[in-house]
Amino acid sequence: MNRPEQTREASRRDPRYDILFEPVQIGPVQTRNRFYQVPHCNGMGHQFPSSMAEMRGVKAEGGWGVVCTEQVEIHHTSELTPIIEGRLWDDADLPVFQRMTDKIHEHGSLAGIEPCYDGLATPNRYSREVPMAPSARPVAYPDPVQARAMDKTDIRNLRRWYVEAAKRSKRAGFDIIYVYAGHDLNALSHFLSRRWNDRGDEYGGSLENRARLLREVLSDTKDAVGDTCGVAIRFGVEEMMGSDGLTSAGEGRDVVEMLADIPDLWDVNVSDWDNDSMTSRFAEEGFQDDHVAFVKKVTQKPVVGVGRYTSPDKMVSLITSGALDLIGAARPSIADPFLPRKIQEGRIEDIRECIGCNICVTADFTSSPLRCTQNPTMGEEWRRGWHPERIDPRHADETVLIVGGGPSGLEAARALGARGYGVTLAEATAQLGGRVLMEGALPGLAAWRRVADYRTYQISQMANVETYLESPLTANQVLEFGADHVVIATGATWCESGVGRENHKPIARAPGANVLAVEAVAEGAEITGPVVLFDDDHFYMGGVLAELLRRQGHEVTLVTPMPLASYWTQNTLEQERIQARLLEMGIGIVPLHNVTHIGAETAEIACVYTERTRDIACRTFVPVTMRRPVETLYHEVQAQLGKRENAPSLTRIGDCFGPGTIAAAVYAGHRYARELGDPASQAAPFRRELPRLADLNT
Repeated sequence: MNRPEQTREASRRDPRYDILFEPVQIGPVQTRNRFYQVPHCNGMGHQFPSSMAEMRGVKAEGGWGVVCTEQVEIHHTSELTPIIEGRLWDDADLPVFQRMTDKIHEHGSLAGIEPCYDGLATPNRYSREVPMAPSARPVAYPDPVQARAMDKTDIRNLRRWYVEAAKRSKRAGFDIIYVYAGHDLNALSHFLSRRWNDRGDEYGGSLENRARLLREVLSDTKDAVGDTCGVAIRFGVEEMMGSDGLTSAGEGRDVVEMLADIPDLWDVNVSDWDNDSMTSRFAEEGFQDDHVAFVKKVTQKPVVGVGRYTSPDKMVSLITSGALDLIGAARPSIADPFLPRKIQEGRIEDIRECIGCNICVTADFTSSPLRCTQNPTMGEEWRRGWHPERIDPRHADETVLIVGGGPSGLEAARALGARGYGVTLAEATAQLGGRVLMEGALPGLAAWRRVADYRTYQISQMANVETYLESPLTANQVLEFGADHVVIATGATWCESGVGRENHKPIARAPGANVLAVEAVAEGAEITGPVVLFDDDHFYMGGVLAELLRRQGHEVTLVTPMPLASYWTQNTLEQERIQARLLEMGIGIVPLHNVTHIGAETAEIACVYTERTRDIACRTFVPVTMRRPVETLYHEVQAQLGKRENAPSLTRIGDCFGPGTIAAAVYAGHRYARELGDPASQAAPFRRELPRLADLNT
């Protein structure tokens, strides 16, 4: 029976989208709609289980018909320390997952779990057990650890561990239990692979033999829990490495045909992870469609796929064309946990669309809770009690003046407006967006403008938020405005000095040296090549500017103290693609070097190890090193506060306070809005999950 609110919501939605809210049968269980949050890591898992459970529960509240865990370790002989994933080694782990399934079931959604044995993918830093794999190989991590080849007893044990994990999952309340064979990250996919499996027995050689263990685990799982739980397989049908891997026209398709109707659901994608979760810089929405289109043609079972889908029209097209039965999402469900509800309620314009930046992915690599550029509440649902769609009303009938319409100022204005404050947003330029406008115009980053577009639209609908463009303010004007609270969000600018991580003093330069700041290059300054770009920032900006300059026809050399270009983008799954693109474009990359002097015709570079120097041609030098806060107005206002009666509160936020990522700027604006009116506390402003001391007698 439909709940009353579901009936009201259905009456408001566009009938074109009715098909998205049809139920789908997955073995013995049925979804409430076609929105499916596929398994995704979150940096919480077994370390921060309350945060993990609350985050998943909010997804269910937001309308995702199925909400899944991240990958979940099933045995101590395969654990991912320090990476934080789920852990289901024994019954002691059940309460963590029972809390999660209760949160999901509370909103009428199904809970899915992805048990996993990682094999070659982990060195077992915590358990200190010798890893196991189909064949003897060094583990995927650079640790000096080698996995031993599994014998028949090991294989029987592994099958038993999967069955035990499935039974525990059922007791924990899960409705869908996965058999995970994708992303080249687990023993089942390693057995399938000719790269990792050179066995000579019935588990090696032919594809039928290499798929034997996967077939056995699928059958074992169905026998163990298939009476009440749906059994899904997650499988990467295309590894995008030609004949060296699985392909959707070759062995990837063969595996699907071989196992077609054994599982209750096919969750299909491309492999490995850096292909499956490509950023918007390298892939458009729906980039996996062609690779997985065949699956529905060879199985009678429902199919879920992903592709960073945010458009409901695209979703409908995928269903009506017969390509998919369920719309899978990881990143779009992070950017907007209420995406399905907004479609159901006829509020498509309120969707916070994923920008494909992969800040969320960095949580896994940095072993820290999940973050999102578009959704500042992500990871804070339990810690701070932040909800993505609800915010406390204003604490008093007060007004706020925000100076600066970049990502931080925009989010502060949006959230303060939602609380009911009278808000005035003053922007010195002719457009709102700040750094997002500049960066969104750079190669591959157009989707990032969604950060500004979403917030600009939201505040345009609020009668209590006024926006003034081309309105640079002086300190006197700020104070004469008479607001109760003043927020300075004037951003930051890139330094020209070269000071940064490697150089603690400005880089020496000769008279006539031509040095351009990042903003000048991005805004189309006249440039004379050859260009030397010094990347001591290590995120995306250095590589993007090098690409821009090369597209303009300049000879470009990127110098970096790190061993790779755009080094930190390893955490966003982009580094290899960035380096390959730069090399393919003919951009020179000089790693492990510092820039020590800038001349009119050359730049002197020095090896970071030997300090040996050499000159390279350089007529324009672009340092991508650090940014300085634009904080003059803040200090000028602060200096006058003591001279005035009834002075407003004064706060600086975002890059003006501490330059960082766009995600950090959005978070800062949101945090200010949430905390306005709350009494100051000396304690940590969030709840912590503390470890429980073990019983010394056990």
